[in-house]
Parts: sequence; structure tokens; C-alpha cells
Amino acid sequence: MKLKESVQSWLMSSLNDPIVKILAKNSQLTKTQLETLLIDILSENIARKPLKYDEKARLRLTKAKISRGAFNRTLKQAKGNIVKAIYTVLLLGYLGIFESTTLDPYLEIANKLQKYVEAYKNIPNKSGELNEHLKVIKMIREELETSLKQLSNP
Repeated sequence: MKLKESVQSWLMSSLNDPIVKILAKNSQLTKTQLETLLIDILSENIARKPLKYDEKARLRLTKAKISRGAFNRTLKQAKGNIVKAIYTVLLLGYLGIFESTTLDPYLEIANKLQKYVEAYKNIPNKSGELNEHLKVIKMIREELETSLKQLSNP
């Protein structure tokens, strides 16, 4: 499979993941910024070699040709939004807001997300264990989706 097809297939599956959709919808990143950031960070892992920005720009899901400059501007916006989000978290921590019970539901979600990721990392090889493990993953995912949807409605 060609690099572009591999990256785009991975992007589509990632961006269509129900949990990613909920998180992205409520994040500081636009869909285009998230896609661009994912390409910038992960495309070289798939390619197994360094890629130039014009090559990365061609990996975008859009049919229209994206210039290296447009790709870089979107990437800069995405990184700026991430830095602002991190500073927001640091500010809240510094002001002692994380000790407030109002953030408990968010911390619980963070823990559930960590369990979900760990469950994916530790998928067993044996079919009997696999089916049970997949049921647990599905249950965690559904619980996460419900919790995230509730939190995203202020």
C-alpha cells in the first residue's frame, strides 16, 4: 500500500473513532488542525523516513491540493492552540482549581481514558481471552462516550 493510502486510511479510522470525535469537537483544535497535526507527528512513523512539508501537505484528506505554506500555517495554529490549552491547565493547577470538586468528573474521564488505552495495549492472543477482553473494551468505550457527551453539555 502506498504511503498516502496508508496515512489517509489511518487518519480516517482515527478521525472517525467515536471517542476522538467527541474529544475533538470539544477541544481547541479544528478538524483540519487535528488532521494536520496527526500527519506532521505520525506520518514519518508510517513512512519510516523523514518527510518534507510539501510531502506531508499531499497526505491531507482533502481533494484540493494544499500548499506547503498552508500546511505549515495550519500546523502552527494547531500547535499554538495546544500550547494555550496546556497553559490553561497549568494556570488552573497553579490557582488550586484542580483541588476543587468541580473538576472531579473530568479527572474521572481522564482515568477512564487511560484504562481504555491500556486495555487496547494489552489485548491477549488467546481467542477465549480475546473475546472477553473485547467486551471489556467495548463497555469502557460506551461508558466513555456517555460520560464525555454529558460533560460536553455545560
